[in-house]
Amino acid sequence: MRKDIQDIMAFIAVARERSFTRAAAKMGTSQSALSHTIRGLEARLGVRLLTRTTRSVAPTEAGERLLQTVAPRLDEIEAEMDALGELREKPAGSLRITTAEHAANTIIWPALERFLPQYPDIAVEVAVNYGLVDIVAERFDIGIRLGEQVARDMIAVPIGPEVRMAVVGSPVYFTRRKKPKTLQDLTDHNCINLRLPTHGGLMVWDFEKDGREVKVRVEGQVTATSGSQVLDAAMRGLGLGWVPEDMVLGHVADGTLIRVLEKWCKPFPGYHLYYPNRRQGAPALTALVEALRYRG
Repeated sequence: MRKDIQDIMAFIAVARERSFTRAAAKMGTSQSALSHTIRGLEARLGVRLLTRTTRSVAPTEAGERLLQTVAPRLDEIEAEMDALGELREKPAGSLRITTAEHAANTIIWPALERFLPQYPDIAVEVAVNYGLVDIVAERFDIGIRLGEQVARDMIAVPIGPEVRMAVVGSPVYFTRRKKPKTLQDLTDHNCINLRLPTHGGLMVWDFEKDGREVKVRVEGQVTATSGSQVLDAAMRGLGLGWVPEDMVLGHVADGTLIRVLEKWCKPFPGYHLYYPNRRQGAPALTALVEALRYRG
């Protein structure tokens, strides 16, 4: 039975990662050993659990059933084991966070700089991702997103002030193009898009003025995968960028960037951390949540 559980955990890792390579790296084993383990489990169960091709790995119908029924129970066992840390004098354990780049740079890293020296037995992994990650399926302890993007079935805690976006371009860019005065003018501009990994789509630019909300799908020659890339491209004169205001205030002040459409950029709910109910009360998680909680 113990071997079956170990082998099922190996199967779950592969099924969730959709990759023997990534699963083996996470488990600290080799691809060949992991493949041998899965084949042995399939032989004992008498069913195929994974469909393998040269390009992808995916659960079969039987594998999906095993993943949906057994994986959550093993997750609960792991959570209960973590909760035993309450008996320790100090919180301990590993925490995984998924967050967007801007929140990581402005909130997470500064908070961890203060937090980690106080809790030497806590280890934190920060994964920067613009996609709306399923933190339960991907085995993250905490997700961090803008308040309006947090799922309702999660415990949510504000960790930062309101956020405001800014549309900016370089002085060189504006020697070739007139400054946009209306949102319709954006159609005449080279706008720098941001690719979202979840569905492969492009981020929509959100604006608001006098209570009127407008979502604009922009076009341009450059598509980036992070906010810092958008900013870099804008500073090089490659187009207009739409980025968090605090990333560009210094550049606007020194003249290396020019801000436009400012009246259309209204503040909106800031970053929240969120986590599933079953993790409530875990000492390491509780300590980190309190360290990140916004009290402004």
